[in-house]
Amino acid sequence: MSIAELMPTLKSLPRDEKLQVFRLLASELTREAGVDMLQSGVSYPIWTPFDAFDAAQSLQRMLEEDRVQK
Repeated sequence: MSIAELMPTLKSLPRDEKLQVFRLLASELTREAGVDMLQSGVSYPIWTPFDAFDAAQSLQRMLEEDRVQK
């Protein structure tokens, strides 16, 4: 079936079914590209600036340099 044949049917779908199609296509594309999607109920580590004192010092230094230049 071609995209030209699918378009009228897709356009006529209710919003929730369009979202289901969107999720399916996004999932298929990421799977084909070898990209892992986030999974529900799984913990993922993230970086936060909490206790990032070096980053705070770098930012402070940049702000001071910018203030001096103006």
